[in-house]
Amino acid sequence: MTKKSIYGLTFEQLTNWLIENGQKRFRAEQVWDWLYKKRIRQFADMKNVNKETISLLEENFVVETLDEEIKQVSKDGTVKFLFKLQDGNLIETVLMRFNYGLSVCVTTQVGCNIGCTFCASGLLRKSRDLDSGEIVEQIMKVQKHLDEQGKDERVSHIVVMGIGEPFDNFTNLLNFIHVVNDEKGLKIGQRHITVSTSGLAHKIYEFADTGLQVNLAISLHAPNNELRTRIMKINKAFPIEKLMKAVDYYLENSNRRITYEYIMLKDVNDHKEEALQLAKLLRSKRHLSYVNLIPYNSVEEHGQYQRSETSVIQEFHEVLKKNGINSGVRWENGADIDAACGQLRSKQIKKQKIV
Repeated sequence: MTKKSIYGLTFEQLTNWLIENGQKRFRAEQVWDWLYKKRIRQFADMKNVNKETISLLEENFVVETLDEEIKQVSKDGTVKFLFKLQDGNLIETVLMRFNYGLSVCVTTQVGCNIGCTFCASGLLRKSRDLDSGEIVEQIMKVQKHLDEQGKDERVSHIVVMGIGEPFDNFTNLLNFIHVVNDEKGLKIGQRHITVSTSGLAHKIYEFADTGLQVNLAISLHAPNNELRTRIMKINKAFPIEKLMKAVDYYLENSNRRITYEYIMLKDVNDHKEEALQLAKLLRSKRHLSYVNLIPYNSVEEHGQYQRSETSVIQEFHEVLKKNGINSGVRWENGADIDAACGQLRSKQIKKQKIV
């Protein structure tokens, strides 16, 4: 049987597990410190932990389960990693540099079942969820990469926007957040973590009830049901009315701003008409709304879509601004290294099939 990653346990879970297995409570703090502050690669490296505890951990867990298959470095400093899981599946993780810090985009599922017609992540159907350890380990792999550079840099922000639908892997997502947020470990603030959903309304209610101060982003991409259903199958199950009702519940309970992701697709959703519809849709909640306009990254398999012209994107932005909607344009990072989410993974799997 494959051993699970030790990173899958929250501090409380690790403490309880050690006590249940005959260890002293203080061992949890020692192990946690070695994992997240000293960032060891194997249990044997934990110098002040007794051999009995180390043997117990080695029998039940592993520290590293991801193997680096490919690392692409962009001229803008973005680094895209392709990791192989223990079962041979591939996932992507991306390190991005911003003026406010270093942000990592993590993956939560192997493949995706949401089926957005423009997205490279959904080219391969979901085969399984990642467990919380596999999600946490993506952060640890990137942090260890930074440690090796010797510049004393640390991951400061996380976006859960990689391959998969995070809310479709809800329990593992919450465990992941608690691990990376822990004060005794990586200490990445909840307000520095953003989770993106394609619009699973029932999970937005559940997320609101957790009381977490994590940022929420919603992949909207269209302001009306006809268009959104055409480009996002999920809209059949959770049409805009149902989604916005969940949004209202979230805002009422959290009073936290929501970011709406809007990919700009040429001659599809980038007309003035759609900009006005979007402004109307968000008008009543505009004080807690921000629209992220995203120029489309072309994907070979989705040749029916092209990126909107820069002037069209700017005009769309102006319409939103004139109607009181806060918005901005998110120009992509790593355009020279398979920028679209899921693109590198898809290319590598194709190569393996050819071989």
